[in-house]
Amino acid sequence: MNTFYNYVLYFIIYSLVGWLIEVLLKFIDDKKFVNRGFLLGPICPIYGYGVLLIILLIGCNDNDLLSIFLKSIFICSVLEYFTSFIMEKLFKARWWDYSQKRFNINGRICLETMLPFGIGATLILYSIHPKIIYLVGLIPNRIKATLAVTLLVLYLVDNFISMRVMNKIKSQIKKEKADNTTAIKSKVIEWIDNNSFWYKHIKNAFPKFRIMERVKKLKQVIIRDSKDNNND
Repeated sequence: MNTFYNYVLYFIIYSLVGWLIEVLLKFIDDKKFVNRGFLLGPICPIYGYGVLLIILLIGCNDNDLLSIFLKSIFICSVLEYFTSFIMEKLFKARWWDYSQKRFNINGRICLETMLPFGIGATLILYSIHPKIIYLVGLIPNRIKATLAVTLLVLYLVDNFISMRVMNKIKSQIKKEKADNTTAIKSKVIEWIDNNSFWYKHIKNAFPKFRIMERVKKLKQVIIRDSKDNNND
């Protein structure tokens, strides 16, 4: 079990670091703090999963820098691609889009993000992770177990709350009966702004979240259902 607790802490640490990186980059661009990430807490799980996959699939004993670099690019790119794909299927919306960037694949991944993945993963395996292993190893086993379980529970609760938030947003979109998609989007945004920070977080963290795209699809369903009912 001690190994399990170690990996839980590794996951949380790297997810937190990923969140800090995202927040810093957003702050540099917009000059304001934005809580980045799908979840409400200070965590970006895709970073944690990415590092764990790299540790488990590549390991810390590979001394071939080019091999680590290329394998890391492949692993992280596959992870980002399928994360984007799965979230789009779940929520019928695109959370990030690299379509305007060169050398992209379906707008889900691009060369501009793939290269930093390779560099970052190489740095982590060679320099950062050995120190993380040492620091986590200093924590007494009983405290480590309590800390790992507590953080894991908080992470799962955050996932549950965030999923409910997204389902509420989708339900609100379905309720709108305006004549055009722009009006529906406007009403949904207004509803989000008038509700708690849980909803505002999604809008601020993902400014490119395609509410309009989701609205159009739902409007088509509403129109089709309306015609079917009238025909009956």
